[in-house]
Amino acid sequence: MKKLFKVFLITVVGAVTQAFAADGRPNIVFLMSDDHKATAMGCMGNKEIATPNLDRLAGRGVLFERCYATSPLCNPSRVTTMTGMYEYKTGANFSVGPLAKKDWLEFSYPMLLKKAGYRTAFAGKWGFSLSDDHDYMGDFEAWGGFYKGTQGSYVTKENKYLVGYSKKYPHVSRALGAFGSDFIAASAKSGEPFCLSISFKTPHSPNNVIDPLDQGRYEGVTFPKPLSFGQAGLDRLATQAKLGRQYLLRKGWGPGRYQDSLRRYYQLISGMDAGIGMVLQALKEAGVADNTVVIYTSDNGYHCGDHGLQGKMLPYDSSAQIPLIIYDPRSPSRGKKLRNSSVVGNIDFAPTILDLAGVKAPEKMDGVSLRRLIDDPTDRVRDKMLVIQNWGWMVNDHNRALAVVSEDWKYINWCYADKNVPPAEELFHLKKDPHEMNNVAGNSDYSETLAKYQKFYDQYHETWVKECVDMEAYTRMGQIFDRHLPWEQKKYQVNGSKGKSTKKWPDFLEIYKELTGKEYKKKP
Repeated sequence: MKKLFKVFLITVVGAVTQAFAADGRPNIVFLMSDDHKATAMGCMGNKEIATPNLDRLAGRGVLFERCYATSPLCNPSRVTTMTGMYEYKTGANFSVGPLAKKDWLEFSYPMLLKKAGYRTAFAGKWGFSLSDDHDYMGDFEAWGGFYKGTQGSYVTKENKYLVGYSKKYPHVSRALGAFGSDFIAASAKSGEPFCLSISFKTPHSPNNVIDPLDQGRYEGVTFPKPLSFGQAGLDRLATQAKLGRQYLLRKGWGPGRYQDSLRRYYQLISGMDAGIGMVLQALKEAGVADNTVVIYTSDNGYHCGDHGLQGKMLPYDSSAQIPLIIYDPRSPSRGKKLRNSSVVGNIDFAPTILDLAGVKAPEKMDGVSLRRLIDDPTDRVRDKMLVIQNWGWMVNDHNRALAVVSEDWKYINWCYADKNVPPAEELFHLKKDPHEMNNVAGNSDYSETLAKYQKFYDQYHETWVKECVDMEAYTRMGQIFDRHLPWEQKKYQVNGSKGKSTKKWPDFLEIYKELTGKEYKKKP
């Protein structure tokens, strides 16, 4: 009798599990890289790099050609990705503060999916902190993240929660692929819907630790330089754009190092592509590929010598534009190699994931679901978007900016000015000038367009003032980003404010003098 009851119980539980798995909700795999420039994929027309798995994924799904990181820096970008909110609502940035525990629990897509019955897992770079020292690792069924939110290591054995994969996969990109494969297999057996988030370290610096399987790639290849490379690109920029770390470290992608830097950058991306291939193969082997949505993106782009710069953060496309591929095997767009050229952003990722899972997105989210664009890539969800540069190198305001980007245009307003650095705004016609080499803000032929985008800027600024978190770091920026307020009246933050200082201050003073020909003087 007991044996019969046990068989009956197993049968019933199995039936319930299968019903739950077949309730129409898809599994979701969210893959994110670190510093991956949008154009560094074969599917984006780049014939220099080998990304076969990403290319196939793009061919099966929809390739979004104009996706932006609304704050092109890993910390605020990753928080925005998790919560669907602009940075000024979360208050999270390196030099400002952590994401509030309450916001994590109430607005992040992993927590909302967990409440809805999804199995969740995270692996790789986390990239931000939470208030109250919240144990976010314990919020997931499976954890393979780098230790305590650090940058982690490309050497697998140096990452505490991935050590078990180090013997077979000594480089972390393929180790993350193995972690994802194991979680997929276990989740498929459970019968529950799952959400797997993998955040690759690739191709973030240091770029000298390459998987032995990828070290021979691109040897002997001479890469062409971008149109805005070197001094030609630097000369076109506003002075404010050069008053930061991107300019200081530019030699890493200068004429003497460009070829080696790009080769290693591409090698890392190709290694990550192999790790992504492992995840896609695991979906197929587990029998869940036809009910799993796969999303690929990055936290921000990278200048890679564009505009003569290294790094990210600035609102130019090489830094702010990010890759985005969404493949939904249930969509009528499946396998049609479709593209969408509208403006979308990382504020849309969380709302999209929630929509796919049948979970209502909180009204506080700024983003919108891209689900209808997956089915019909000719559709649009907006006509413009805000891009924020709110990280002050050495606690300075000198190259902070807000930008408004549309399919055709980008308007940038730099918040800083002084006697030697004139106020600056930039207007680029992106379709005619995709490399952003010709600022037409001072051209009378475009005065109507400039006025139109200035108005858009003012609207975004007004929203910032009304909706930003109640933190001095963000309420203060309401004044700093006011383009109508003369620079003499702005209370800029400079190195040394409130007792803060840095060893890099002499570097800034040298840059300032080089660019203006004058000594820098702090306002009293």
